[in-house]
Amino acid sequence: MTAGLRWASASRTDIGRVRALNEDAYLDLPQQGLWAVADGMGGHTAGDLASQTIVRALGALGTLAASNSLAAIKSAARDTLQTVNQQLREEAARRSVRVIGSTVAVLMASGRECEWLWAGDSRLYLYRDARLEPLTTDHSHVAELRAQGHLSAEAARHHPSQHLITRAVGAANWLDLDEGHIAVRDGDCFLLCSDGLSNEVQAADIARALEGGDCRLATDTLVDMALQAGGRDNITAVVIRAEDPDAADHTLVNPAVVSP
Repeated sequence: MTAGLRWASASRTDIGRVRALNEDAYLDLPQQGLWAVADGMGGHTAGDLASQTIVRALGALGTLAASNSLAAIKSAARDTLQTVNQQLREEAARRSVRVIGSTVAVLMASGRECEWLWAGDSRLYLYRDARLEPLTTDHSHVAELRAQGHLSAEAARHHPSQHLITRAVGAANWLDLDEGHIAVRDGDCFLLCSDGLSNEVQAADIARALEGGDCRLATDTLVDMALQAGGRDNITAVVIRAEDPDAADHTLVNPAVVSP
């Protein structure tokens, strides 16, 4: 499925220093070109059930990914998440609770292209040419305030409504997913993470963790930084790197000499 590029990835989740339960879950299938992070909605019933159900359902697409186009995989992922959305709505009704839900961010790779889908505030970043770029926009109350110019980036990180999301799997009868697409280059690194990481670790520190291109080292560094910053939520990171084995030049740019 991912002919022409070699994919490597590493993943880690941690309960953090405050929560009693880890409601995060992740998918890490580099051979199938399929990765995801799901963050069960804290404060709601069975957030861990929601995130694990999402990851299991997406993981079942691994066999499909081996022999189908990227468009077909994305379509199947959309259908899968819509099905899980309905299952979680039905489970919430069965338990007589308002919501059983989770964020989701899923990355799919085929050939030299990637697609992604997301709902909520779990994030996908691209690290390319010594620059970190967010590929998702949070579906959250704070993100809406920032878009309206009412909050700075620093104020948003500590806003009392920081965890109030506006979309999630299981939150409404119809799941509204956003999507993106990119042509992948040799050396591109991607980071999927829950907000337990992005709320604790600043963008410059994320970029420094990714600059070496070592997926395992980057993953451990990012999770450890989030823990050192307080670990106030569950923390999950999946770091993914694309490498072209036929590229003539694998020289890395020193970030120190690149203009901001």
